[in-house]
Amino acid sequence: MDPLATSLQRALSLHQRGDFAAAMPLYREVLAAQPRNADALHLLGVALRQAGDAAAAAASIEAAIAIDPSLAIAHSNLGAALQDLGRTEDALAAYDRALALKPDYAMAHANRGNALRRLGRMADALDSYDRALHLNPSAAEAWSNRGLALDALGRFEAAMDSFGRALALRPKFADSWSGQGVALQGAGHLEAAGDSYARALECDPGHAEALVNMATLLQRLHRHDDALAYADEAVARHPANPAARLRRANALHALGRQEEAAHAFHAARACGADPGLCSFMLAALGAEPAPAAAPAPYVQALFDQYAGHFDEHLGEVLGYRTPEALAAALAAHVQAKGDVLDAGCGTGLCGPLLRPFAATLAGVDLSPKMVEAARRTGVYDLLECAELGAFLARHRQAFDIVAAADVLVYVGDLEPVFASAAGALRGDGLLAFSVEAGTDAGYTLQPSGRYAHGAGYLRALAARHGFEVLDLSRHTLRRDREGGIEGYLAVMRLGRRP
Repeated sequence: MDPLATSLQRALSLHQRGDFAAAMPLYREVLAAQPRNADALHLLGVALRQAGDAAAAAASIEAAIAIDPSLAIAHSNLGAALQDLGRTEDALAAYDRALALKPDYAMAHANRGNALRRLGRMADALDSYDRALHLNPSAAEAWSNRGLALDALGRFEAAMDSFGRALALRPKFADSWSGQGVALQGAGHLEAAGDSYARALECDPGHAEALVNMATLLQRLHRHDDALAYADEAVARHPANPAARLRRANALHALGRQEEAAHAFHAARACGADPGLCSFMLAALGAEPAPAAAPAPYVQALFDQYAGHFDEHLGEVLGYRTPEALAAALAAHVQAKGDVLDAGCGTGLCGPLLRPFAATLAGVDLSPKMVEAARRTGVYDLLECAELGAFLARHRQAFDIVAAADVLVYVGDLEPVFASAAGALRGDGLLAFSVEAGTDAGYTLQPSGRYAHGAGYLRALAARHGFEVLDLSRHTLRRDREGGIEGYLAVMRLGRRP
């Protein structure tokens, strides 16, 4: 046999046993003699990626493809390296090229699903996973990643089934136990979720996601000391993991250890956690200037994680009765049925209360999981997952009532909200909303991460945007550890348009 072919075969054998350090010099030995050996370039790239050098891997695989563009497997492996580098759109293009060459390539379909999931294109990701699993039903990772996409869509039962299929194939698959826990938690099965995270940690005691997810669950259960213990373990094992750092900061914040929490949010931001979220929480702690509104990803993530048990949490834990109070305040001023918007509809708590006022009832929310839960109520004629201001801007003079219960607490500067609401309402239309009570000077970001607004500020906004204040009354909106949270319920009428 050709000595170079022997070296390549030996390198591949070492590579397949996981001995990347021994395989790579042999690949390079082949390339020193044959610089245009596409197989050696490709396999060296795969080994470099598995050894943690994604940039060098991508360069080596691209060189292989330049020599032989027909290697479907090389395009697929290039996609994996590009995903590691955060170049997800480029990765998707690489998977598409692999599938153009080999349409029945199950791994490329599965990897394409991963790229689409990272891009937030969950329905397309599901299609790719289903294609992969049609070709290879025993692909446990594809079943598991399919579960993640279903969970992101709020389809918790289907997600649990998908994780179950993965675990039937690989009973010690820590990723699937952790993912199943997330789906169980989303569906409100909190005890079962904890059991699933525990199973993940039995399989892999250092599993970063399972540690972080367990900390998240314990914090939801108000077991903040236990949550901090898991977050500390996650940080100790994975000091560069942004999610672990962020969960530790959140646990300290929940415990009221605000100075430590501020240091922890700084550390999380330095480690790569969402800078907008970290800056917002630092502002809530008084360590940085307050923004005009909470970051949209923060609000979406906050409500996504509550979607499966939001109603019970509000009613049983927080004593939340704002929807009933707001509907009662509206009833005194509604003269006829019209087109109604439930702004920030959440799981649909307000829907049945607004329905008596509605010829048509629309709902909009930033959280896809909340929108999915609201859809299951069957109360709404139209539902959309969108940012409220953008939605209102697209629906000029479309509504007779815009109601926003416990939504504007995540917005400080309400000037844009009043402007867009005035544009979306017809003449004599009603704007009804709740806010937490602050000073008359304006708005304040509180340590809770929610804004408080003053009555004088609200009256001034109403006057500037053509609203007559029909009702602005003080109410206890909900409970927290300190007692009742005081706020305002407001009903305002837009003046007739000329």
